[in-house]
Amino acid sequence: MTAESLQEVLGLDLLMGKASGVLEVKSNVVRVFISSTFSDMSHERDALLEKAYPELQVFCQGLGLVFEVVDMRWGVRDAITVDHMTTELCLREIKTCQTVSIGPAFTALVGNRYGYRPIPRVIQEKELELLLSKLSSDPEGVELLSMWFWKDSNSLPPTYILQPITTHLSHYDDTRPESKELRARDVTTWRNTETRLLQLLRQAALQAHTDGDFDGKQKHKFFKSVTEWEIEQGLLETQKNDANNVLFLRELHGLCRRVSQGQFSQFMDVTNEGLVDLEAQELVSSLKARISSVYSGKLNVHAVELKKGTINPQHREHAKYLECLCNQFITQMKQQIQRSATDVEGQKTWGWLLQEVNHHLVLSLAKCAVFCGRKDLLNRILESIRTSSSSIHRPVVVFGPSGIGKTALMCKLAQEACSTLGSGTVVVLRLLGTSPLSSEINLVLKSICFQICGAYGLPLPFTQTTNTHEDLVRFFHTTLSKASQQSKSLVIALDSLDQLSSTYNAHKLHWLPKEIPPNVHLIVSTLEKGYPMLEVLRGVIIEPQCFFEVGQLSPEQGGEMIDSYMTAVNRRLTSDQWELILGTFKACGHPLLLKLTLDAAKQWASYTPLSELQVATTTQEAVAQLFERLEKQHGKPLVSHALGYIVLSRHGLTEAELQDVLSLDDEVLADIYQYWPPPNMDIIRLPPLLWTRLRHDLAEYLVERQTEGIKVLGLYHRQFIKMVKKRYLAADHRTRRHSVLSDFFLGTWSLGNRKPVFLPSLQASLNADRKVAPQPLWFTLHVANQRKLHELPHHLLHSDRWEELQQEVIGNTEWLCSKILICGIASVITDLSMCAEHTKCPEIQLVCDTFLLLKPTLDFIDGQMDPSLFYTEVFARLHSLSKAYPALIGRLCSQCQSWFSSCANPILIPKCSFFQAPGGPLKTTLTGFQKGVTVMELYTEKGLLIVGSEDGRMIAWNLNDSAVIHTLLGHTAEVQCVRVVDKGNHCLSAARDNTLRLWNLLSGRQIYCIKEERTDTSINTQLHVAEERSIIYSMFGSQMNAWHLETAMLLFQISTEGQALIFAVIPESDGGVISLSEGGLLTFWDNATGMKKSDCSLTDCEKLTPSCVLPIRSHGELVIGTQEGSLYLVSSDRKWKVFKVTSSVLFLAGSDDEMVLCTGHEKQVAVFWVHSNSLERFLADCFEHGDIVQTAVFTNDRSMVITGAADETIRVWCLSNGVLLDSFTGMGASITTLVLFHNIIISASRNTYYLKVWQLNYNQKHKTQTPLPGRTLCPTLSHNGDFVYFLKPTDKKEVTIWDYQSGRPTEVIAVSAEICCLEVAQSKQLLFCGLSTGTVLIYPLGFSPDTMCIPPPESLPKVCCLGISKGEDQLAVAYEDSICVYDIIPGYKYAIVEGPTWRWPLPQQSTPLSCVAVLSDCRLVFGTDGGEVSLHDFQASRDVPLEGHCTAITCIVIGNHEAHALIGSRDSIQRLWNLSPLLLDHEMQYKGFFFDGILCAVFSEDDQYVYTGSQDRTIKVWEVSSGQLLVVQYVYASVTKILASPGGFVAISQLGYVIKEQFVCPEFLRKEYNPLQNSRAKYTVKSRERPFMSSSLARAKSKQTFSQPHAYKSKSSQLCTLF
Repeated sequence: MTAESLQEVLGLDLLMGKASGVLEVKSNVVRVFISSTFSDMSHERDALLEKAYPELQVFCQGLGLVFEVVDMRWGVRDAITVDHMTTELCLREIKTCQTVSIGPAFTALVGNRYGYRPIPRVIQEKELELLLSKLSSDPEGVELLSMWFWKDSNSLPPTYILQPITTHLSHYDDTRPESKELRARDVTTWRNTETRLLQLLRQAALQAHTDGDFDGKQKHKFFKSVTEWEIEQGLLETQKNDANNVLFLRELHGLCRRVSQGQFSQFMDVTNEGLVDLEAQELVSSLKARISSVYSGKLNVHAVELKKGTINPQHREHAKYLECLCNQFITQMKQQIQRSATDVEGQKTWGWLLQEVNHHLVLSLAKCAVFCGRKDLLNRILESIRTSSSSIHRPVVVFGPSGIGKTALMCKLAQEACSTLGSGTVVVLRLLGTSPLSSEINLVLKSICFQICGAYGLPLPFTQTTNTHEDLVRFFHTTLSKASQQSKSLVIALDSLDQLSSTYNAHKLHWLPKEIPPNVHLIVSTLEKGYPMLEVLRGVIIEPQCFFEVGQLSPEQGGEMIDSYMTAVNRRLTSDQWELILGTFKACGHPLLLKLTLDAAKQWASYTPLSELQVATTTQEAVAQLFERLEKQHGKPLVSHALGYIVLSRHGLTEAELQDVLSLDDEVLADIYQYWPPPNMDIIRLPPLLWTRLRHDLAEYLVERQTEGIKVLGLYHRQFIKMVKKRYLAADHRTRRHSVLSDFFLGTWSLGNRKPVFLPSLQASLNADRKVAPQPLWFTLHVANQRKLHELPHHLLHSDRWEELQQEVIGNTEWLCSKILICGIASVITDLSMCAEHTKCPEIQLVCDTFLLLKPTLDFIDGQMDPSLFYTEVFARLHSLSKAYPALIGRLCSQCQSWFSSCANPILIPKCSFFQAPGGPLKTTLTGFQKGVTVMELYTEKGLLIVGSEDGRMIAWNLNDSAVIHTLLGHTAEVQCVRVVDKGNHCLSAARDNTLRLWNLLSGRQIYCIKEERTDTSINTQLHVAEERSIIYSMFGSQMNAWHLETAMLLFQISTEGQALIFAVIPESDGGVISLSEGGLLTFWDNATGMKKSDCSLTDCEKLTPSCVLPIRSHGELVIGTQEGSLYLVSSDRKWKVFKVTSSVLFLAGSDDEMVLCTGHEKQVAVFWVHSNSLERFLADCFEHGDIVQTAVFTNDRSMVITGAADETIRVWCLSNGVLLDSFTGMGASITTLVLFHNIIISASRNTYYLKVWQLNYNQKHKTQTPLPGRTLCPTLSHNGDFVYFLKPTDKKEVTIWDYQSGRPTEVIAVSAEICCLEVAQSKQLLFCGLSTGTVLIYPLGFSPDTMCIPPPESLPKVCCLGISKGEDQLAVAYEDSICVYDIIPGYKYAIVEGPTWRWPLPQQSTPLSCVAVLSDCRLVFGTDGGEVSLHDFQASRDVPLEGHCTAITCIVIGNHEAHALIGSRDSIQRLWNLSPLLLDHEMQYKGFFFDGILCAVFSEDDQYVYTGSQDRTIKVWEVSSGQLLVVQYVYASVTKILASPGGFVAISQLGYVIKEQFVCPEFLRKEYNPLQNSRAKYTVKSRERPFMSSSLARAKSKQTFSQPHAYKSKSSQLCTLF
């Protein structure tokens, strides 16, 4: 994906935010209008509903489309409505279908009936008056027309309006039982009146046509049926004859034009007297002729013979006809849908961005259409933008109360930006909250970044960048800087910040740049003062000129808005109406109130009495009045439930979904069918006409927005949402609505499952099919049900359906995996967090924590996750908790096992837990660096953590929410020191690039950079800041510089000409600067001038080497630690005291109150009380680690001290009694820095690019104990991994035997010299220890303390490595100067060793051996630290050099049948050799993202595969016959030993976990299988050409073209080369 391809699809104008770039974006909807006459096609419509629509729905779902049918006749008793709006609504629906539908939009079912011919509802003034003039001879007729048609002078031009039936016949729509007779009378009266009105109009129209005043078209509209209106709109007026449609003509045999055909009235037009309407029959024949002439090739013609005067679906011929009709409809619809769906394939890549940019641009144009007023405010903001364009500036903030017109102003600002900044200006507008992609900050930033990059031609962000919030924010800020350097200005307008969801703490605005580069402008809007968002903005943007308040409109502006609005809709108001509106507006001045009033006023006629007009005085009242009108017109159940469902939906509902949901709502159906039954007793649904009428009356308050490529419905403004919640969604109502929505998205009542409903009209329960869409999780193999994935968890949770929530979502691995694949892991975490918070269930929280631990791994993947990663991670993390939590976690683990057993790809199946479990001490991992972390500085009051790294990057985190505040870029080398100043508003940093920089932590901007002159960059810089004096003391080696904090001017400089090793500042107002040199010379300097005051010697010894210093501010003292094991307490009065510790002091750390300090020396930490002029030992014993302690930190209450060491462990100690309280493992590297924030520990290492966040107050039962200590040396295994043998890094003279099952050591074997290597003969049960003295000790396992010994050669060379033959009958011992081979033979109780049988002296000055392997045929293979590899044959006394490696050989393993050898090294290449004959079969090169090389390997028991443990913390599986990589599994730590087991292997990781897995591989691999899908790596395989490959997999592979790469999307290629 490139910016060029983005420009090609979207167009540069759209990317630049220009109105000319607006494109017509079709949603993924197939929306078909069904046109037929009212009664004669009922069986056909029922058949389509029963058979055709469900199949087409499933078909469309499989294409990622939504199928909607608009059948305005279904479910309605007759075609007449009180307001005469049916025809207009039908034509509007047809137009909508033609606009939004992909593919077919119209279907006509034409029979022998012309259909209902309505009276035109609106007639132009001149037209009606002309007709009335033609009836001058019929004053009674003129009077009747004048009675029903009233002139509306508010229309432009004026029109006559047919009055609602109830204007004169008040009981016409009175459905109350007690009004039955009155209603029947009014119905009859209206029928007669309607007939008479039609006669008069047609008579006048005929006369006007005869007189030449009307043309045929004008005349015909008074004779035209609704069906003909529809067919003209849907077919005959369509510009293209190949328009997508399906047409049916049905001819009924046996019908003739006899005068009386009353028994066939259902199928023919008859008069009120029961006679055939000959005029209508002529008209229907003419209509059929017109259709046939245009669409002759597309007609489906059916000849049907009536049986007993009707069509009976049970009759065989009629059933066959209906089946044929359905099949034709399905076939032709599928063809048209498929063709149209293919047409939009090109937009799939960028469709999401096209829809998003287009959505906001179109909405903006609508908002600006009637914009008026605000000119002064608009000009002030534009002027502010223009004047700040050439310099760094702040964002512009627009604020005001809800409904004041902020959105319209923001849209106008975006529109006017080009005229202010130039026509080439790029405008990025987001009306936040109006679309799913503008509601969550990551999605907002993603779309903005892509739009900017596309507009400027900048490189697009990678998938990994958009997956990670922190990386995305960094990319956003960097993109603004890049755009600043372009010739075109950039304006970003973000309206309604408060509409963002709280995900990623968006409301805290860490993501928002606080300082904007030149040529770039950021405008945001939010609610008025008192709302949190504005307070946050005021906290980080202190300049008042950046804030613009939107106030009330003046009465004059209100009057201007009234006139503009009414002109835009071709309406006007009477003077009284105009004054009424303006009078109420003056009291409020809110544009939203005025708009709501005008929306109602555009319906006012000039004849409407002023007393009947409702005008609200507040916005809330206006919304309430609107809802009251809707309830009166459509019934409260339908209105309240429809609006309630829209508001309660997570991302809105499509029209089809809403109609389905309303069809599942028993309350709505009971209200609709309270007086008459549904037309079909097997099917009950909401009649589409009822929803269409409601949608029409909601008008623009029901807005459409895009989500997942389809249009969903939402409400116009937050005031509407508030009113719906207040008016319709009390707690019990809300729960019931969520439950109905849950039923829909579960698909409970789809696929023919009938749901009973009690109908008052039947006084019984009707068990009928609701005909709602099915809701599978996946529509097809590649098309997921995204709507279900987004909506279902929300509704199940809020309907209190806990069991289904667990079964369908939280406890369903298929659901969880699918949602990660489609929506990303962040959405799953959001769902789980929502559930955990709502239910307070610890088990759900554990599942949520699992995905938090998994998230950094998935964020790292560049592409789509392979499901195997998901199932492996979930099982390996949760398996240890499955017994404690069987209901949910046990269920998930069981499902994982089921998935493993059915996986179609090569898979490593975990047999135990070997990843960090959730709920334990590890909370999360913070990333963002490319190299190791060098320094951390915590400012507790604000929870600010500033971290620097080896690559010069600094990141500021807010630990209150683990959010990145800023990424500070400027340093080009290792950051050495950071200090936070000015109450957390600024920080200083010093780096190895010899610069000192001051940063603004509110904006993230560098304020200044000081270049310091220094020759030795190897010495770390230390900083001390005296804020009261505004002085920065920068100290490095024998030099110290004093800089002014505000001006960055050099105040003075101290240099001791290479003598001083440490500079320090005594923290007291009159304290001084001291320097301490090797040998103990202590010099005091004036801290204001740098002048020398005095000096003295701390010791009489010649050797005193200071190593660290700790200021004690409360006493004005310094504590200095030395390499000689002393602590010096130095005061400002030039006095000092000395205290001894056991060894060199590596670091000093103090408590926050400076009452306690600790010293790190070697593997121990000592604690001291701090008194004035004195240190007192706190505890007699030191705290100990297994390796050098490097850092420590105290808790705030001084109850604990936390230490970190090179043994990769964090230990928590109780200060009251010295007891070890807890120990954390999992850092994966030496711990060099710790900070503590409340109960959170953050650990860092110079060797890792991440931080680990640990919690002290976790549930101890969730902690997984690692089976053995991490960082073990020479580990090996026996008994299928049940026992582990290893050396501790701190004592290489002891072998620890560890019982994996109990998690404890069973024995420690002490030896006299350092152990160099360990090996175990698995079947012979012998442990071999090679010593540095040349001795090999042999321990028979299970026969302690028996020991055997192979004495060293005379030269006492070190044992470099050991090798045991596969038959365990030979032992190879590689010394520094020779290799000896010994025989392993049976003994009395255990096997014994004899020999040496063979000895081969190594050439002098040869590179030390690193690996050796011995074969049973007296051959051995060995490798060296220099990468040389040789095969030596003892019997032939021949040495055969093999192709060498560039780095040290790390492993040589022999196959179980001794047919192959795998040789691996520290580089990326490993070679698989055939040993008989000696040939290189495969050279496999694997290049990972960070590390290369393998550490260990083993052949599977059947020699088909090789398992390797690599430096890149992965386990890989390779096929022996082809060299093909089959599986890559990330295990978070390097694997140091691997042992074959039945069907798999057992391995040890450096984190101390024993990994047990089974490997399963299918006979054939699928073409699309990609072993690198979860890895950012590439591999190549070079293979020798062989006539035959043994495995079926190899045979399948040999058919491929080896010279071409196997292309995997978003992955590096694989390559096989023949040699």
